[in-house]
Amino acid sequence: MTMDLPKAIEAYFEADRTGSPDAIAATFTENGVVKDKGLTHRGRDTIRAWMADEAQQYSYTVEPFFMTTENGKTQVTAHAVGDFPGSPIDLRFFFVLAGDKVAELEITI
Repeated sequence: MTMDLPKAIEAYFEADRTGSPDAIAATFTENGVVKDKGLTHRGRDTIRAWMADEAQQYSYTVEPFFMTTENGKTQVTAHAVGDFPGSPIDLRFFFVLAGDKVAELEITI
């Protein structure tokens, strides 16, 4: 990765590259939250299921290229390319961190 991302965010994108739902879930706090496509996923088990569903539906790569922090959230903008509708697209990932884990993540266009 060419950007200097906070440890928890770097771990998230590294886990996403593996496509492993277990690896993604492990980057979150026990009660972590993901908001994606109008749905909210709470807790590691639910986050694991969300990622398993995404991995079955689409093949993709995500490359972060911009980061800013404001109001306790770290926004990472990343270029996503894959076999999903609208590809390629730049997505915004809004992270709330708790130490070396992700407490909250919201993914938007």
